[in-house]
Amino acid sequence: MSKAIPGGDTLPWYRQFWPWFLILLPASVVVAAISTVVIANRHADDLVVDDYYKDGLAINRQLEKIERAKGLGITATLGIQDTHLTVILQGAPELEEVTLMLSHPLEADQDIELTLKRIAPATYYTALPAAIDGRWHWRLEGAGQASAEDGWRVDGVLEPGDIHAGAN
Repeated sequence: MSKAIPGGDTLPWYRQFWPWFLILLPASVVVAAISTVVIANRHADDLVVDDYYKDGLAINRQLEKIERAKGLGITATLGIQDTHLTVILQGAPELEEVTLMLSHPLEADQDIELTLKRIAPATYYTALPAAIDGRWHWRLEGAGQASAEDGWRVDGVLEPGDIHAGAN
């Protein structure tokens, strides 16, 4: 139906309310669907491993390293201030460097792998690429003197606001 204009003319359809209202409903659904797809693809979770079989085989080697660290009584304390990270190891053999992996719980692209150099007995240091905040999982590994097979591993969690986080 068209509204009558004084003088006998009617308004064209594009100047009336109801056609635009009926077009707006499905158009808003299309915009919402496209937005949802973009958000889902841009912020996808990184929780599924592509090659789970190889990762499963590597788990046994990692468990051996954790057990070796427990057997040696190795403990680690992390100290983070701004972009400086210090690790104090107790019970570990003196190494020139150790490897630290900081893993973000949800975003794999934010993971950081660092090599820490010994600056004093049982004390290792490195500079972080940027200040970190939030919750992070950390893994500290050291290779043995003879070969990589006699290395050890210590894991822990760095909670928000922690300056020091320790684990056995």
